[in-house]
Amino acid sequence: MWLLLLLGALFWAVLWFLRDRQSLPASDAFVFITGCDSGFGRLLALRLDQRGFRVLASCLTPSGAENLQQMASSRLHTTLLDITDPQSVQRVAKWVETHVREAGLFGLVNNAGVAGIIGPTPWLPWDDFHRVLNVNTLGPIGVTLALLPLLQRARGRVINITSVLGRLAANGGGYCVSKFGLEAFSDSLRRDVASFGVQVSIVEPGFFRTPVTSLENLENTLQACWARLPPATQAHYGEAFLTKSQGSRK
Repeated sequence: MWLLLLLGALFWAVLWFLRDRQSLPASDAFVFITGCDSGFGRLLALRLDQRGFRVLASCLTPSGAENLQQMASSRLHTTLLDITDPQSVQRVAKWVETHVREAGLFGLVNNAGVAGIIGPTPWLPWDDFHRVLNVNTLGPIGVTLALLPLLQRARGRVINITSVLGRLAANGGGYCVSKFGLEAFSDSLRRDVASFGVQVSIVEPGFFRTPVTSLENLENTLQACWARLPPATQAHYGEAFLTKSQGSRK
């Protein structure tokens, strides 16, 4: 019995070792990344640029795009993209095609996202949920569909940045809902495009320090949410409930 367990553990360790040794080769292949103003998107764009990839980085703000361009090589190109705007998505899809041409798109990283208001569900109107879902779920779906022909041309891969909260709804608000939705989209997409040689992966980060997870921002948005509640609702929950909700993030 113990020998079988030992052999199983050894086999698992070898597989883990081989998996960790796998890496993308230095290449001039094209990779398009959303949400490169800061955080994971910016770091990934710079890392792939250093590795020799042809990075096409989209940012929401001109300042984010300018700052990234200054830090990168001439291989990296930036563009502005609002993933919630279908016209912006279609414009950028054409921009990507002018760069990749017949080579196609080797990689798409759907990284752009927002936290929204993370708080008690009864405090939130429909608009709060819609705003987060629009960025975190519908946005990546729109970008993926627009770039799918280029991904099929290169037999490339889609990488969706979801979250550990895409598996466990640890709090109220639209964030967990949006990440659950993005995971479901990824799971169905991988089956639908597998026969065309396109791979789909998800990355589920934990609570890393990025602008999205800034405790100060999260507390400020929750405080603003509390301030707009009707007095009767505030009295029903009480200040102690608000303090407890804020303290649970620390």
